[in-house]
Amino acid sequence: MLHSMTGFGDAQYEESGISFVVEIKTLNNRFLKTSFKISDALSFVEPEVDRMIRQELSRGSVSYSLHMRYTGESNAFEVNQAAVQVYMSHLEQIITLHGKNKNAIHIDLASLLQLPGICQLREYSEEKHEKFMEITQKLTQSALQRLRKMRAEEGKEILADLQQKCQEIRQNLDALSGLSRNVVDQYRKRIQQRVNEMLSEANLSVDEELLIKEVAIFAERCDINEEVSRLESHLKQFEETCQRDEQAGRRLDFLSQEMLREANTIASKANNAQISHHIVEIKVAIDRLREQVQNVE
Repeated sequence: MLHSMTGFGDAQYEESGISFVVEIKTLNNRFLKTSFKISDALSFVEPEVDRMIRQELSRGSVSYSLHMRYTGESNAFEVNQAAVQVYMSHLEQIITLHGKNKNAIHIDLASLLQLPGICQLREYSEEKHEKFMEITQKLTQSALQRLRKMRAEEGKEILADLQQKCQEIRQNLDALSGLSRNVVDQYRKRIQQRVNEMLSEANLSVDEELLIKEVAIFAERCDINEEVSRLESHLKQFEETCQRDEQAGRRLDFLSQEMLREANTIASKANNAQISHHIVEIKVAIDRLREQVQNVE
């Protein structure tokens, strides 16, 4: 079953006044590209999260976010009281040095809290780190499952479109096979008729050996049987790959390129209006395939 590269999955959990929220978004990309937005207090989980994503996904641009928010009385930051006292002491010395009345000076607490060393991330024990890691793993796995479900549902729609285009290609190929068998014979009759008309006034007849040679050259130049056969083979492989339970995007991309190559060769050899019409329809369908497989994982 095919999977799309576009999807979204999320999960959240709250415990002891701390809320955890995981969101995973994926878009198209030829390769697997990951980016992370993780709360500072949980930065240590990034390598494990990256491992989990790479184990689950093979292609796509992945945006992962993990936010930790305090909903209870505890805070993520601690105020360094000693640092505050040091800053206050220095401010009082400056005020005294300039002969100012320190009682008339108002200190902006918000600005004070932004000074280096005042607010510090709360330090957690090893036991807490293990707990946070366990929560992150569960939430990430849950979000990945939702993501895969969404990508699978979109993959069904992509598969239906690919199958429809494959059917269109096959119908036009069947028509091509029937037309190609008559092209040479029609050419032989047409050239013989034209030559006979030109020579009739001179009471001459065409040299059969020369006519056969000319027809043979034409037959060699416009023979598309080999290209049609290869295109049919590529189409069969394409349809079989769509049904496999694997990450088929790269293989489908390659097969669609090979199909277009054969179609272009047939177009260059076509010496028949009906064949040209069918090959145009085939190329339009192949272009649609190439566009869609860019969305397949």
